[in-house]
Amino acid sequence: MAKHLDSGKQAEDLALQHLQSQGLKLISRNWFSPFGEIDLIMLNKQILCFIEVRYRKSEQWGSTQETVTHTKRQKLIKTALLFLQKNARFTMSACQFDIVAITGSLDKPNINWLTNAFALS
Repeated sequence: MAKHLDSGKQAEDLALQHLQSQGLKLISRNWFSPFGEIDLIMLNKQILCFIEVRYRKSEQWGSTQETVTHTKRQKLIKTALLFLQKNARFTMSACQFDIVAITGSLDKPNINWLTNAFALS
């Protein structure tokens, strides 16, 4: 496996553990559609969270959350809408888009959970 893919999976594992420790329940991981992929779909009480996980060893060239571009956000939104169409039990759920930004060493990461990071647009 390529090194960046391995670190991406490790970052997703860290994000999942962090969010579960905050009480969120995993619904799906790496949910794919023709539009893209959602890293984590989790339930936070009654709110369905579509979560993008981003990892950077350093923020020297910009913040981790800045890497979630307008184009990436649009893909996430389209993918989330398709998820809701295919999973009727969640169609009436409140939804939000979150980013988990992980920086530093994966051995001692800095994890920042940004709730409601962006909205439908």
